[in-house]
Amino acid sequence: MRRISFRNPTVRYAVAALSGAAMVLAYAPFSLGALAPVAIALLLLLLSYSQTGKQALFTGFLFGLGWFGTGISWVFVSIDRFGGMPFLASLAVMFILVAYLALFPALAAGLWFRLRRFNKRAALLSFPIIWLLCELARGWFLTGFPWLTLGYTQTDTTLGQLAPHVGEVGISVAVLLTAIGFAYTVLSKRLEWLSLPIAVYALAWFSPMLNPMQLTGETVSAALVQGNIKQDLKWDPEQEWPNFIAYQDLSRPHYANHDIVIWPESAITFIEPFAQGPLADLDHRARTHNTTIVSGVIDYQPEARDFYNTIAVFGDTNAPYAWNNNNRYQKHNLLPIGEFVPFEDLLRPLAPLFNLPMSSFSRGNAVQPNLQVNGHQLAANICYEVAYSGYLRTQINPETDLLLTISNDSWFGDSHGPHQHLEIARMRAMEFGRPLLRATNNGITAAVDERGYSLGRIAQFEPGVLSVEVALVAGTTYYTRLGTWPAALFAMLLALYAVSPRFVTRKPPQA
Repeated sequence: MRRISFRNPTVRYAVAALSGAAMVLAYAPFSLGALAPVAIALLLLLLSYSQTGKQALFTGFLFGLGWFGTGISWVFVSIDRFGGMPFLASLAVMFILVAYLALFPALAAGLWFRLRRFNKRAALLSFPIIWLLCELARGWFLTGFPWLTLGYTQTDTTLGQLAPHVGEVGISVAVLLTAIGFAYTVLSKRLEWLSLPIAVYALAWFSPMLNPMQLTGETVSAALVQGNIKQDLKWDPEQEWPNFIAYQDLSRPHYANHDIVIWPESAITFIEPFAQGPLADLDHRARTHNTTIVSGVIDYQPEARDFYNTIAVFGDTNAPYAWNNNNRYQKHNLLPIGEFVPFEDLLRPLAPLFNLPMSSFSRGNAVQPNLQVNGHQLAANICYEVAYSGYLRTQINPETDLLLTISNDSWFGDSHGPHQHLEIARMRAMEFGRPLLRATNNGITAAVDERGYSLGRIAQFEPGVLSVEVALVAGTTYYTRLGTWPAALFAMLLALYAVSPRFVTRKPPQA
């Protein structure tokens, strides 16, 4: 039998695509986090055997195609079902999106290959900072798409315990260090390189002892309502009242014994300024029962003709509801195509995909105060925004009691997208050391504590109410104080160490 060798470019390309595709298993709902450092180690081995910059670029690109092709395949559900285009055209749009995202690991691979001549023997130690810079670009360029970054693969593993200290970005560095240890063990055939992943895991295992968060002894009772309104009917004008009544009917039995009742994103499909009568009644009803209702609603500013994806508060005696009051949150990070269309004069005429309902939102302010809800402060975000950890960090202060995220994942059907979305939300709770409440239209509605552990959830595609008693905590995590700088600085110092003379003058341990 002919021996398979990484010296063969065809073999390298096939393994790159397959190892990238396997990354999907490291994320929810599969949650096989141990696969992530193994897959990245394979990528590093493949890059080490690359002979030219073009080979390295193509290896990184194929890894990205596999990674995003399987990882965000749930996007196709939305494009195919609601995009209004022929099947082949939908496939083409999906391929363009995946190929675009694959450019970022390709860039990381190409840059590393160009720079490795400066650090010779310890070349792989410079990979983490290059990877972080490329992921930063992916999360920023064209408003960014910070989905499926490496740290999320460790939400349920030992490495996930690093979240309160270094955040998801720091966990990504930990995954990369583990992968580097594995790769150098193979390249050098020296087992001492395994001390690197052992040290990383040991640090993660002991890290909870440094967690500054403490229980206050207070609790908040919350009811999270999942209406399960079909996406096809959600924006039908004739469904405005039935939608509104459905949420009230589900909530009514829980008013008397809950501090907070939470409805999902755009649960109220009335346009807010044109529905002041029913909304005032809702506010009065909540106040009568000594509870507070927090709900997604669409705000409209007639003078500027601006729509805002909004969270409003009803029933709070300290901040009574009124249209345009300050006790609200307006979404800042908008979803491309779904909530705004870049180059809209060019794209909107092309296909119904670029004319989805409510795809012309304006942005809320970059920094907004916490919602005041029945004596508690909630740091809020809507749907896709929960992936922007740095943005959420600007919304949190020492008085923040809870994190709130509301969403409508109906666009993505029975796919792994909503599971990944919940996984991302759990990471935010772990990073900031605050319990998180998540209400969605059709799942997965859930609540987690400050360590990301589940307090309860409602299965997808079922109407229902999740009732939870949430223990409040005090303190500020190191990640909340310092952000991503410690992880980035460590990766930079690692790269500087790699170019030290002791390594530059020696032959690299590679083929």
